Amino acid sequence: MATFLYRLGRFSFRKRHVVALFWVALLALAGAGAAGAPAAGNSSFSIPGTEAQKAFDLLDERFPGASADGATARVVFKAPDGQKMTDPGNKAAVQETVDELSGGAEVAQVSDPYQGGGVSQDGTIAYASVTYKVPGMELEETSREALQAAAEDARDSGLTVEIGGDALQAVPETGSAEIIGIGVAAVVLVITLGSLLAAGLPLLTAIVGVGIGVATITALASTLDLGSTTSILASMIGLAVGIDYALFVVSRYRAELAEGREREEAAGRAVGTAGSAVVFAGLTVVIALVGLSVVNIPMLTKMGVAAAGTVAVAVLIALTLIPAVLGYAGRRVRPAGEKSKLLGGGRAKDKADRPNMGTRWASFVVRRPLAVLLLGIVGLGAAAVPAGSLELGLPDDGSQPTSTTQRRAYDLLSEGFGPGFNGPLVVVVDAQGSDDPQAVFRQAGDEIKALDNVVNVAPAAPNKAGDTATIAVIPDAKPSSAATEDLVHDIRAAGAGINDDTGADVLVTGATAMNIDVSQKLNDALVPYLVLVVGLAFLLLIVVFRSILVPLKAALGFLLSVLAALGAVVAVYQWGWLSGLMGVEETGPIMSMMPIFMVGVVFGLAMDYEVFLVTRIREAHVHGEKPSQAVVTGFRYSARVVTAAAVIMIAVFSGFIGSSDSMVKMIGFGLAIAVLFDAFVVRMTLVPAVLALLGAKAWWLPKWLDRALPNVDVEGESLAVHDRAADKDDEDKELVRA
Repeated sequence: MATFLYRLGRFSFRKRHVVALFWVALLALAGAGAAGAPAAGNSSFSIPGTEAQKAFDLLDERFPGASADGATARVVFKAPDGQKMTDPGNKAAVQETVDELSGGAEVAQVSDPYQGGGVSQDGTIAYASVTYKVPGMELEETSREALQAAAEDARDSGLTVEIGGDALQAVPETGSAEIIGIGVAAVVLVITLGSLLAAGLPLLTAIVGVGIGVATITALASTLDLGSTTSILASMIGLAVGIDYALFVVSRYRAELAEGREREEAAGRAVGTAGSAVVFAGLTVVIALVGLSVVNIPMLTKMGVAAAGTVAVAVLIALTLIPAVLGYAGRRVRPAGEKSKLLGGGRAKDKADRPNMGTRWASFVVRRPLAVLLLGIVGLGAAAVPAGSLELGLPDDGSQPTSTTQRRAYDLLSEGFGPGFNGPLVVVVDAQGSDDPQAVFRQAGDEIKALDNVVNVAPAAPNKAGDTATIAVIPDAKPSSAATEDLVHDIRAAGAGINDDTGADVLVTGATAMNIDVSQKLNDALVPYLVLVVGLAFLLLIVVFRSILVPLKAALGFLLSVLAALGAVVAVYQWGWLSGLMGVEETGPIMSMMPIFMVGVVFGLAMDYEVFLVTRIREAHVHGEKPSQAVVTGFRYSARVVTAAAVIMIAVFSGFIGSSDSMVKMIGFGLAIAVLFDAFVVRMTLVPAVLALLGAKAWWLPKWLDRALPNVDVEGESLAVHDRAADKDDEDKELVRA
């Protein structure tokens, strides 16, 4: 592989015009496709194989035209102090609002609060439910504007009016913090590479890669039902790895220049060595992201595949566009150790022989490996403690900031009708094969009323055929509570008994039941996903490092860092520690897909640093250095760059903490803290300690396996052989001339 990539790097450097034109054309093509595509909305959400989804599909089949998957809105009214919603003036204002909403082109139905029991017992709060014919992601902007205009008209009459539901869900915004993250990355690149131009190359190429990836996602969003969050997460991951991969290649290029090689040769060797590490690091990220498909939640699969595509583009750009732009830069990119005049270059080096920070740190760890190892493990273990109280759920309007109308509507409904009113359960009774469907409906309603934590059970509402009915159940507790989850399980247990007695199916659905089923499905999939992803990456790392213990150490270190990161997420978003600093207005359960998504992404990124750091150590070992000295040598050449890459990735991920979307905000924090733990505690501390303790045993591999494995030559040994052969030829020529 090193030889192939070496040739690719030289080709890209030499044919820089062709390579650059190709990537610019690809960016323009993707941009044109994105410009002409419909805007991305909120991806449709389905969870195949769950009871909630089965009931949802049954509603579509048995209640045609009911718009079971249509967007919904709850317009909540509160009377001024001392007044009631039943007062004539307030009643007239509400009726006018209902009439105004009913005229919408996409509106399927609007409930009248005064006819459907939509007024609270004390008479101060009322609500009207609006059901649309199309899902939220397909709702026209004019429909949202009409909804907001109707609410504003009601406010003019003196009422407090707020709107809940998914009809007003907006495309999340990441805020200015994302720009700050890129700015931090730029500063780190300048300090690391010692040149404004050299620092600009990774940023430029990463932006090109993310531009291609996000534009492609945008162009295909409508066709493939990709939500707006998909492009945000793809840009988050693509930008971070794109900068990192480019940084590694540019750094190796400068190191090759410092050894006296010509620029084209240096570009080829940079791609042949650092590029090999980029390929395998990128493969681990792609495996982790594509592996999310095993969960069998379409939205999560699409997010993973889209992000994996952006990572693949980042790898290809690092291998081709980076050497091309290095060709354009020419002598303005200086050898390692030299700075531009603007940054203080040209001055005498009075500390030329002083070991760098990476060398000093590795030497310290190698001298005290056991103490460092124990301290690191204890620290990560302490950070992981909060993960033991992890509670999972999906965000609803109750997790929105208090400044939003959705959150205020949620609070008003809780005040007027109880917290469980925000998460009604829909029980679907399928009595198609029963002799007396009406008796089955009554039995189901009676048994549900007898359960704990039930406030209200509405009469069964059968379909036209009379063989299927829906029963609305209002829990006593809020949607995300453990009591509501217990109630869902109790209803399903009661339904199993009804099925035994009558043969009718009793299914529970609704947003709350859907969230519970998602959490359960994600929990069930976590272990198989870990086995698949870690297993595949373990095999890949055996091929890369030609060792059993090094990949095993990498996997165990990852588990430590991801548990510590989950502990930090729980402490901030569930317990409320530092919540003000992180912009968390409402604590609660951790988003259900957070653990499995974090496992996938963090594993891929953790293996990035493992590959970049340990390949340098193995390279030194393969070239004849003793194990402990190889660790120090590897850190001398790679610690500075790995540190810079980690800081950049933390900065980029932290930028997304400012997003308006709670899921993006939480993922940004989780990934940033996970990279902090993994890069600086696991890879930069525990890895050299373990390698120092293992010594030469770290690189042990059974002979039969050594013969069976392909030689991918990540260390560039074939290039070193090429050098030795060239030197021998030169010596022979000198002897002949002599």
